Amino acid sequence: MRKNLTLATLLALFSVTILSAQEETATEKNWKISGENTFMVNQSSFSNWSAGGINSFATNLLLNYNFNYQKEKWNWDNKVIAGYGQSRQKSLGWRKNDDQLHLNSMVGYKAAEKWLYTFFANFNTQFSDGYQYDNNNNRTVISRAFAPAYLSFGPGIAFKESDNLRFNLSPASGRLIIVTDEVLSAAGAFGVDPGKKLRTEFGAYFDAYYKAELMKNISIENSLKLFSNYLEDPQNVDVDYTMNLFLKVNEYISVNGALQLIYDDNTLIPRERNDGTIIAGSERPALQVRQAFGVGLTYKF
Repeated sequence: MRKNLTLATLLALFSVTILSAQEETATEKNWKISGENTFMVNQSSFSNWSAGGINSFATNLLLNYNFNYQKEKWNWDNKVIAGYGQSRQKSLGWRKNDDQLHLNSMVGYKAAEKWLYTFFANFNTQFSDGYQYDNNNNRTVISRAFAPAYLSFGPGIAFKESDNLRFNLSPASGRLIIVTDEVLSAAGAFGVDPGKKLRTEFGAYFDAYYKAELMKNISIENSLKLFSNYLEDPQNVDVDYTMNLFLKVNEYISVNGALQLIYDDNTLIPRERNDGTIIAGSERPALQVRQAFGVGLTYKF
């Protein structure tokens, strides 16, 4: 629990640092800086409830920032997403329900109206250990910080209607899959060769972003990333889609929902033996689904 509080503190300090930087750079007309900090709490409790139920409590912190620079024919778009959350049920104790860090950057030079020559770099990982639990509530580590981590980069061409509508296509991009943990590396987790800590891929990368206001105080944000590895099974396209729904109640209170779908041919889900123990990896990949919904305090700038 102490580690979880430390992570939450670090995220809070990070948000304060960003806000300070925003104040310092606000006078620079070429920069457009925006973002939001959201803290969500969900709680349910039961006492002598005839229908039954389990007492539960959950907290989540999500930081979502944009740093966009434009001068003459140059554009530089940066997006930072950091999120962490824990939930607690009386019979299960504390368990992680969200853990993500995404750093996205794209430099563009105007080629024509709304079209740019680009170079992008994306980095994704998590903050803390991830576990798979068996029927006896025993846990097995299946992921850690930088195990995995993904770094994608390459030149391309982009269409940019606005900060709320853009896509980028890179037909010749590189992707590195990093697994720094010795045990996971030895097991060949996340597609690395057993005993190796790095897997190199080369292929086509597509990234699209769209944000729209559905009606007053209700907006939706969509992000889609596709990657095809030319070096191995290019027909098996990796997919990462995220949808965020924002419902503004007032200046500080909001209702937020999130849906993320991931299909990665190199990520094999853990499987359970007949005796209940967990084995890292399975015979085939599976669609990964993450959902979140809650009411929280949001500060936008």
